Amino acid sequence: MIDWSQVADLYADFGEDGFGEVVQVFVQEVETGLAQLNAAQSPDENRIAFHFLKGAALNLGFSEVADLCAAGELRASEGKDAAREKEQVLRVFPPTCTLFEQQWRQRLAPKH
Repeated sequence: MIDWSQVADLYADFGEDGFGEVVQVFVQEVETGLAQLNAAQSPDENRIAFHFLKGAALNLGFSEVADLCAAGELRASEGKDAAREKEQVLRVFPPTCTLFEQQWRQRLAPKH
């Protein structure tokens, strides 16, 4: 569900302190995006929220979540009901973020 090799590349680019800040911003953005998706009523609002969350997911290697968001974005852009995709994203993204927050340091930080 998380592409840890992509995360490792970002970690190498930013270092531990910089990457910690990236994670904080990511979590805040995802919380905002999930709230926007949850509140979205129209296909256009859904499309915008799915697109935002897809970008966030892709940035940190959350490939399966990004795929769900892409499917919802496509359905919404076609004016179709994306309730199933919306429910899946709202159910899957938060625990994926939690897992990521719990594991990134132990998976990526150099052992001292």
